[in-house]
Amino acid sequence: MSSSASQWGFPTARRRALLIHGMTMCSNSWEGLAQLLVAEGFFVIAPNLLGHGGRRCTKYQVSDFAEDLQPYFAMDTFDVIIGHSFGCPVTLSLLPFLPKTKETTIILVDSDLDFSQAQINIFKDYVVDWTTNIRTVEEHMAENPAWSRRDCVLRTMGIAMVDPNQNTSWSFSGLLKSIPPHVKITALVSQADPEQFPRDNERLNVKVLTGVGHWIQYECPDAIMDLIPLRRAEL
Repeated sequence: MSSSASQWGFPTARRRALLIHGMTMCSNSWEGLAQLLVAEGFFVIAPNLLGHGGRRCTKYQVSDFAEDLQPYFAMDTFDVIIGHSFGCPVTLSLLPFLPKTKETTIILVDSDLDFSQAQINIFKDYVVDWTTNIRTVEEHMAENPAWSRRDCVLRTMGIAMVDPNQNTSWSFSGLLKSIPPHVKITALVSQADPEQFPRDNERLNVKVLTGVGHWIQYECPDAIMDLIPLRRAEL
């Protein structure tokens, strides 16, 4: 298991949450949401994905990212797993490793699961620009008035520590074809295409947010927290 991860709360907490960040981010980027989860009785772990948070690697397929996270499931079980952007297909790739003896809540935060090659090329150009011309905290604040200063600091930090060599394919909708009966998935969509998600699976719910950007965890964290199952004492 990678030692490159952020943790919040007490390991003795009765509930566990795993947070999987998106491309060009880092584990610390979950700070705000993690604190909300701790207040709800969670112990929270957020790993740095391969090529992020100062980590280096030579293989960047989604299967490599998922394999890197497998040891977390050998050591612990999680009540809630939340992925953002690229973290969503990584999360879906982990479905086979979830315990069959308990229900796991999965929240996918604004991810397009399929990109054309042209879209991939455009995104590669974005990554090169972001990592070559790293914006200051003040520039992020000006571009994203709904973000806190802390979020802007963490965004700058994530970009500064990312390896620009990243995943070269983006076709993951097939990962939703077989959702295990012990898994409940909600996709929160703001900028992504809601039509990419099948509507004929009772284990999958799609919720569309309007007036919110791609960074839902920064701009509207309550929309995520509203999907967290209540503690048994509150039922």
